[in-house]
Amino acid sequence: MSLAELQCQIAPEQAEPLEDALFELGAVSVELHDGADEPLFEPPIGTHPLWSSVCLKAVFADATQAELAAASLERHQPAPESISVVAIEDQDWVRAGLDGLGAIHCGGPLWIVPSWESPPDVEDGVFVHLDPGLAFGTGNHPTTAMCLKSLAANPPRDQEVLDYGCGSGILAIAALKLGARHAVGTDIDRQAVQATYSNAAANDISEDQIEAGLTDHPVPDAGFDLVIANILAKPLIDLAPELACAARPGARLLLAGLLERQADEVMAAYADAFDIGIEDTREGWALLSGRRR
Repeated sequence: MSLAELQCQIAPEQAEPLEDALFELGAVSVELHDGADEPLFEPPIGTHPLWSSVCLKAVFADATQAELAAASLERHQPAPESISVVAIEDQDWVRAGLDGLGAIHCGGPLWIVPSWESPPDVEDGVFVHLDPGLAFGTGNHPTTAMCLKSLAANPPRDQEVLDYGCGSGILAIAALKLGARHAVGTDIDRQAVQATYSNAAANDISEDQIEAGLTDHPVPDAGFDLVIANILAKPLIDLAPELACAARPGARLLLAGLLERQADEVMAAYADAFDIGIEDTREGWALLSGRRR
């Protein structure tokens, strides 16, 4: 996937409406920066940054989407200043960041082992061998680590699992290694789908145990015993009806990728269908868990 980044200068009161508009136009992420180039990732819903001038950066899956979004912004009143689109070269940032790191103990018997490392010599260990490639998801980030810890503490034995925003496939594969019957992974990125299948094969996961596809394919209704989504707060809120439909009565829900300060807004979006609360926090991030009513 050849990503493209749209950049522009905006007034602070434009931040929230333009952020929403860019997500509707297909942005996969939006960042806001002040004049000192300090990022503000996903400000609390309903608030605006306090900077006098804001640099907005939005990442799109390809240059065509970014150019169309730029044209849309030019028609916006008042129009943002200094609108530009730049290409983002594909690089294996994840693997580069993991060079020199060994196996990661996630809790209980579960370990994540980079494909270029040997598994630790531990009794009854469950090892997920991982080569993330260009897809997100290594087990090293707090959000993924909390999900893995929760899976290890509550093994999804003989369960149907949905991993929404699967990235490298790490959570779906970990669930299968911990006894899940079948897993479905979905992502906006074709490379994530490829990485999921590649990592599944490296872990001796058969093709009939795992499916991976893009998010433009509908998720089956009421078929999953465990629904996991490790993405961002805004898409988590937007996806609440779809994930509620995907979860069978009594199903468990794990939501990650949100900051602690965003937990109340995300929980409110799921409160009609789930009994939900904060299960864990780490380095400013929160893991929510719920049970489908």
